[in-house]
Amino acid sequence: MNLRLLILMLLVSLNLDSFAQADSLKLGDKYWEDQLYMSISYDIMRSQPQGAETSGFSYSLSVGYIKDIPFTKQGDFSAGIGLGYGYNSFNHDLQLTDESTIQLGSDISTNKLRLHNIEFPIQLRWRTSDAVTYSFWRVYAGVKLNYNLSNKFSYQLNSNNQTIEFSNVPIFNKFQSGLELSAGYGAFNFYMYYGLSPVYKNATINGETVSSKITKFGLIFYLL
Repeated sequence: MNLRLLILMLLVSLNLDSFAQADSLKLGDKYWEDQLYMSISYDIMRSQPQGAETSGFSYSLSVGYIKDIPFTKQGDFSAGIGLGYGYNSFNHDLQLTDESTIQLGSDISTNKLRLHNIEFPIQLRWRTSDAVTYSFWRVYAGVKLNYNLSNKFSYQLNSNNQTIEFSNVPIFNKFQSGLELSAGYGAFNFYMYYGLSPVYKNATINGETVSSKITKFGLIFYLL
């Protein structure tokens, strides 16, 4: 996944926003604000085992579509149900020695975890828009369900520069969920995701359960 390509796509989306912010489809006195979304965020692993640290820059990218279901005639309150794709790249400090055993990183340099997920956002939405107002305040909050399509762990040994890789390991928790919040005005919106599910299942280090969870901070862009 090319990060520069995604940043270019986000910049293009901002230019499109001046045209595509006619993101309200008026149907009689009601309107639907069905939207495409694109997000980029800085990610951290929290609740790590003692001695483990995030060892470098980690990020995630998401794109998808959300169906708007208005609760009021004015459209200021609604629900949103969506479907999307997410990519995560983590630099981390936990090392797989086989497909079901994890330990603190030892004698390694780069240590990456790459994820490809299907996302299912479910939101409650408040905004100051109407069928003819295209720049407005918004606060969207809800949950995001994630199903992992693939996961790949890779690291390089310092001793001989050998690269070790594991893919789609059973120790990884394929079903995860978290709380999410986006808020802002117009195209630029702050985004936060707070993972509720552990990244690993049935994993321990020195008798301590590995309860690592994902937190994200970034920007999300809505357009149609």
